[in-house]
Amino acid sequence: MANLVYKRVSTDQQSTARQDLVLAEAGIEDPIVFEEDPGTSSRLHPLQRPKFRELLTYARPGDTVHISEMFRLVRGTGHILDVLDVLHRDQVALRIHDGAFSAMDLTARHPRTGELLSTVKFMVQTLAAAGELQRDLQRELTYDGLRAAEAKGSKGGRRPAVAATKTDDVRTAYLKGHSIAALAREHRVSRGAIRTAVADLLPDHTAIEEDAPTPELPVTLDMPGKVADYLRTTELEPSERAALDQGTTVRRGQGYTLRVSAVPAVHRQLLARCQPLDGSQDLLAVPAQRKARREYENRVSALAPSP
Repeated sequence: MANLVYKRVSTDQQSTARQDLVLAEAGIEDPIVFEEDPGTSSRLHPLQRPKFRELLTYARPGDTVHISEMFRLVRGTGHILDVLDVLHRDQVALRIHDGAFSAMDLTARHPRTGELLSTVKFMVQTLAAAGELQRDLQRELTYDGLRAAEAKGSKGGRRPAVAATKTDDVRTAYLKGHSIAALAREHRVSRGAIRTAVADLLPDHTAIEEDAPTPELPVTLDMPGKVADYLRTTELEPSERAALDQGTTVRRGQGYTLRVSAVPAVHRQLLARCQPLDGSQDLLAVPAQRKARREYENRVSALAPSP
């Protein structure tokens, strides 16, 4: 029987140090460590994270998975239950060494049905919901702070490489015939920074024509939370990311839905992005996620066809 240690490195060095300390104090004999890449998003379903999938492939019946605390592995109620079902199926034990879940026997199941005991399931759902609520509140406070900063004229993100005091000079020089390469050397910035400063002056920039067709109007659709969680971990276009970030969370039972307002074209693009949830060679299909994606697909398919 092997001791398999799963670690997820945090951007918070103090939090990561605490994780290492907890696992060190546990005195695990001959641990086999699976450490997730720092670039792996914590919003990704545990069964779809590369190192945890590698751990499950390596594990054999009777092995034990060790983690410092539950939320190093999961983000919400559904994730916890999915992981417990897979570990029970593979006859692999789970040991949590810190936090509220460390005092619970998560492997306790009914001797006849094989399902989690109702008391264990209730405690798991309650503690997971409390943790999820805490993270949502932190996210909302962060967004409120960003909006307050924008109202005061402060913009988030990276500052432009070409200072505002020099932008007019750059644009004037470009109109006089100076090349982008020459301006980049003169101001000691990249060519991309110069292109950003003169973007509307470039030959391939097209102005909006007066007779341009009327743009599509935004449509509000309810996106299942499991779909939203997956999309937040994928690479999106700016318009898709903006629609997702501006969505409103609506609590429903144990999960949630994200009320997203966007033009139909953006909804279709988001639907295409979450196609892997149906399962592929590189991504393990989770039934709950597949069902959520099809719910969103039905809502998007009900929209009027693209002009």
